[in-house]
Amino acid sequence: MHDVVIVGAGPVGLFLACELGLAGCSVLVLEREPEPGSPWRAEPLGMRGLSAASVEAFYRRGMLHPLLTASGIQDDPEADAETDEPSPPRSAGHFAGMTLDPAKVDLAALPFRLPSPAPEGLLTHLEAVEAVLAERASKLGVDIRRGVRVSAIAQDEESVVAQAGEQEYAARWLVGCDGGRSAVRGLAGFAFVGTEPQLTGYTLHATIADPEKLRPGFNLTPGGMYVRMPAEGHIGMMDFDGGAFDRSRPPTREHLQTVLRRVSGTDVTLSAVHLASTFTDRAMQTTTYRAGRVLLAGDAAHIHSPLGGQGLNTGLGDAMNLGWKLAATVHGHAPDGLLDTYTRERHPIGAAVLDWSRAQVAAMRPDAHGQAVQGVIRDLIGTHDGTTYVFQKVSGSSIRYDLGGEHPLVGRNAPDLRLEDGTRLGDLMRDGQGIVLDFSADRCLHGSAMGWESRMRYAAGRAGNDLGTGAVLVRPDGVVVWAGDRHPDREAFERAAVQWFGGPGA
Repeated sequence: MHDVVIVGAGPVGLFLACELGLAGCSVLVLEREPEPGSPWRAEPLGMRGLSAASVEAFYRRGMLHPLLTASGIQDDPEADAETDEPSPPRSAGHFAGMTLDPAKVDLAALPFRLPSPAPEGLLTHLEAVEAVLAERASKLGVDIRRGVRVSAIAQDEESVVAQAGEQEYAARWLVGCDGGRSAVRGLAGFAFVGTEPQLTGYTLHATIADPEKLRPGFNLTPGGMYVRMPAEGHIGMMDFDGGAFDRSRPPTREHLQTVLRRVSGTDVTLSAVHLASTFTDRAMQTTTYRAGRVLLAGDAAHIHSPLGGQGLNTGLGDAMNLGWKLAATVHGHAPDGLLDTYTRERHPIGAAVLDWSRAQVAAMRPDAHGQAVQGVIRDLIGTHDGTTYVFQKVSGSSIRYDLGGEHPLVGRNAPDLRLEDGTRLGDLMRDGQGIVLDFSADRCLHGSAMGWESRMRYAAGRAGNDLGTGAVLVRPDGVVVWAGDRHPDREAFERAAVQWFGGPGA
């Protein structure tokens, strides 16, 4: 019997498998598709944007350079991280197709930001992400089996069993990472609630007879929205039909051309359509992310329109948050209620992303109301405050879990603090343990931290920029759970360590 069975070998399932494998758990991944590759995961149709928080997760696990290489990116991110002053973002994203100017991001308003080898964002494709994660998972001893379709789930107080055909797969825990039409979600009886669609979206790769008739980038029009991607023939469009067309019938060349002409306001001609798919802005979320010994992560737990690329990034955040907590539970040293903090912390994040998606759809409506909202938003994002607000949302830098504690760093993703010897926080996090960074002159936390030496690493020294702290305690997912001043309170540190890492000792 495995410690954990993960259903779904997409980026979320594979990232979670890596986290669990890194922690020494026995992991089995079951994937319904027989082969890992497809045109929908490769360039150009599989292109996705990773947020700053997602890229940082790859960096902290030593997978940034493999990801850059697999993505065909030659930049050296280390060159931007040698100073103590953060550089402006190269891109600030968009809201409802209205692009933001990165020069208008107010760096001083971004909380506790330090330079890092991890770029602020990264354009890659699913095939690259999955290849890097699958290779790492295999090296960590994760068993990945493809062509396995789960048809039933049964659980009791000790274990859970997934059935696929005549085969049964038993584990102590099961996690559904099997996408928006999750089989696990339905089989385990999760409630799935939300709002119905207002539009049908289309993604297509086509030969365009007269591409000069379509403007590059995002285009909001009186007929809807279309986006002409940099890759030749790659088009996205949104038609406000109430979601009526989605999956109702195959998207033919004639239909796609009709929709494109309507939303673009041109007589553009599609000579041929090579691949096409539809989606909607249906926004749904499970009421909890755990039912007994079954948990959900990624699109299995929350679905919404792809506007802003929030789905993949939210799912990777789920995996990072869940992995160390589930591993601690498997190994028996998790404090009471640790696994329940997964839903408590991540469910509000998912709900906020659904609302962010709904707000963008409302702003894109091709009627007088939508056009009026667009005018207001363009005025707002034309300001430094407006651009900074949107950038904080799409980059993940505004996320702060309610963990108690008075220090403003607590609950936030830890900045990449650097000791004077050049060691960075990200360098210390590669083995998936918690981290104690002690900047105090007398290294007063050393003795206390040794009680948890099997679950956290202790590093001491003067910092290039300590952000006014004397010490910080960072969870394996990079979240600060305690921060002290120049003379850290050892008892306060120990209380936080017990709360998040269980009692001291092996």
